[in-house]
Amino acid sequence: MAEFVRWFSDLTIEDVPLVGGKNASLGEMYRELTPLGVKQANGFAVTAEGYRAALDAAGAWEKLHRELDGLDKSDVRALHKAGQSCREIVYAAGLTPQVRDEILEAMEKLYDEYGNDISVAVRSSATAEDLPTASFAGQHDTYLNIAGNEMVLDAVTRCNASLFTDRAISYRIDKGFDHFKVYLSACVMKMIRSDLASSGVMFTVDTESGHPDFVFITSAFGLGENVVQGAVDVDEFLVHKPRFRDGFRAVTRRVLGAKQMKMVYAAGRTREPIVNKPTSAEEQAAFSITDDQALVLADYAIKIEDHYSRHRGHTTPMDIEWALDGKDNELYIVQARPETVTSQADANVMEEYVVTGKGETRVTGRAVGTKCALGKVRVIRSTEQLSEFKPGEVLVSDTTTPDWEPVMKTAAAIVTNRGGRTCHAAIVARELGIPAVVGAEGATATLKDGETVTISCAEGDVGRVYAGEVPFETRRTDLATLKKPKTHIMVNLGNPELALKTSFLPVDGVGLARLEFIINEYIKAHPMALLHPDKVEDREHRAAIDKMVQGHANGGDFFVQRLSEGVGTIAAAFWPRPVIARLSDFKSNEYAQLIGGAPFEPKEENPMIGFRGAARYTHPSFEEAFVLECRAMARVRDEMGLTNLKLMIPFCRRVDEADRVIEFMGKHGLERGKNGLEIYVMCEIPNNVIAIDEFAKRFDGFSIGSNDLTQLTLGVDRDSQIVAFDFDERDPGVMAFLKQAVDGAKRNGRHVGICGQAPSDYPEMARYLVDCGIDSISLTPDSVLKTLQMVAEMGG
Repeated sequence: MAEFVRWFSDLTIEDVPLVGGKNASLGEMYRELTPLGVKQANGFAVTAEGYRAALDAAGAWEKLHRELDGLDKSDVRALHKAGQSCREIVYAAGLTPQVRDEILEAMEKLYDEYGNDISVAVRSSATAEDLPTASFAGQHDTYLNIAGNEMVLDAVTRCNASLFTDRAISYRIDKGFDHFKVYLSACVMKMIRSDLASSGVMFTVDTESGHPDFVFITSAFGLGENVVQGAVDVDEFLVHKPRFRDGFRAVTRRVLGAKQMKMVYAAGRTREPIVNKPTSAEEQAAFSITDDQALVLADYAIKIEDHYSRHRGHTTPMDIEWALDGKDNELYIVQARPETVTSQADANVMEEYVVTGKGETRVTGRAVGTKCALGKVRVIRSTEQLSEFKPGEVLVSDTTTPDWEPVMKTAAAIVTNRGGRTCHAAIVARELGIPAVVGAEGATATLKDGETVTISCAEGDVGRVYAGEVPFETRRTDLATLKKPKTHIMVNLGNPELALKTSFLPVDGVGLARLEFIINEYIKAHPMALLHPDKVEDREHRAAIDKMVQGHANGGDFFVQRLSEGVGTIAAAFWPRPVIARLSDFKSNEYAQLIGGAPFEPKEENPMIGFRGAARYTHPSFEEAFVLECRAMARVRDEMGLTNLKLMIPFCRRVDEADRVIEFMGKHGLERGKNGLEIYVMCEIPNNVIAIDEFAKRFDGFSIGSNDLTQLTLGVDRDSQIVAFDFDERDPGVMAFLKQAVDGAKRNGRHVGICGQAPSDYPEMARYLVDCGIDSISLTPDSVLKTLQMVAEMGG
């Protein structure tokens, strides 16, 4: 057996001291997971003993000590000089003759397995990396498309030298590792031809919220270095693990990235074996993998997480790199390591950052983390400028690289022009616990050195850079100390981007998920305009519709996919807690404002009590659109398997209207009672209260809408500023209706809750409803904790 080379089949996760974390993990997966269908190319590791042997033979240790002993890493110039000298020392040491011979012998076996024309990837694996509390991700070098034995030997030597990159030296000092007790093991494995297809990174936990129930996949065309480095805005996919395990194969949510360029093999023999090329307009408009491929990756990710969790004795979220081979169209795992940020968070402590003021938005991008920060801008365009950076400033750049990490560690926040949620800047920001806004196009041109900005990653997936000081608060709550009331406390939520984060609130589910927000933000077009674009005369609107439906069979499919993914994200985030989705309740004037909406909407004097809610669903002018809503909700329940989704009918004026809607829904895949489907009705019209016994025969529950119930009880148009002063949910007449509604629902054995604004605004209203015996109170997220504590204290 070779002394300095180990094949993947000879390695296990216990071999970190011998071959480092990355190689030990590759060996473990090759041995244990390949039989389970997780594909991985073969390869071998040059052991840490081979690295040590080279430095011993060259007498390099003393020289390295001279460079590193007493080094002040905060001195960027000194760090750079020391790192450069150390790399030169290790590279000059080269490889011992025996190590060279064993590598060449191993290469012959790789040629026998895959053919003489293959190229390989040569990666670095340090003996202290991929630990649960220290990832070392990106600290050392990787070389791709290496062909020919001499290039392989040179790449192994360069990997050895990369143990002393500036960022690796700095990282070891921060983590308390001895430079001379960490060794390098190079990995040589067959290249996956993702230059002809796609590649990316995935996590078995949502990277921003820390939600453990999702596989989060990023993808772009070409080799994976662009994804890791954040050089492109990636495609994103979410897959819900619990229902995937139960056999439901569906992508929960997808986000299309710009994918501005792709890394491919260089033509012919050049000094640079890989190059970047711009992607075509067609590539940018298309997802870089299919839904089916995303599901294969999710299967791989779950199997990898399960295996490592069994080995460690506890759930171990994983950070995994993958590649799609353009020749055999198979998906391969390139490496896997424990995720080291969200897995270390204290699950019992909820930290909320809340923006309490307003300001001009300078740029937006993808939010990394959920924090806010304040600082002065420092635009860095090249490594030479890093010495100008001052601690506490906001680092603004095109992208970041691992060489920048010593400076990044002193930043208040990071903003980049390019990158997705798994790019280098995002990974480092997460590990440092600072906010970052990545993929903020034009940030380096818009933001100026010295200007004060507020960074907000506390408002969903979109990260914002505000001009000046915008006030924000930090709220910390120890969830272990909260007493749970008997009354169910639920949350109102419309924005899928906030769902995963909001799900950590100690609530019993979602009492109101508004479809209007999803339609307005993620679809933007009137459903009838999507179904009949030929009736849209406005040229700009017609062009916008044509663009948005690209990649879909028709406008209807686009609507169904977007709506189902929005609602599905909310239902998955709270699984298995109930999520009550209220079907669309736009008024005619609001629908007319959607793209292409004007030709399909009547002009009404008072839309607030006009063509809205249940009245639309079976009306000839709208029923085609309602079919799309039914299809979308059926997809969430049947294809995604999210049967915790309940549906709610808004503004249902009369009992016969309820009968028509329920019958219509049943014909279009939403039969009440089938597969446990419950259908609720909004109790927001006086007739809903007066005729509650009849409505109770048709619906499984009631949700009181205090806004509309108040305006219809008091005769106040809440859209009219002139009489707005008379709108008060605490009026005795309204309060009487609230009690009648609770009593009537209970008399009929039906669930009754409230999802209106009143309990969020008025604590006394919440107390009154608890005294009435209401089953649940649904609140805005910012009101949950204080109301929950209040209800618990009053014994409700």
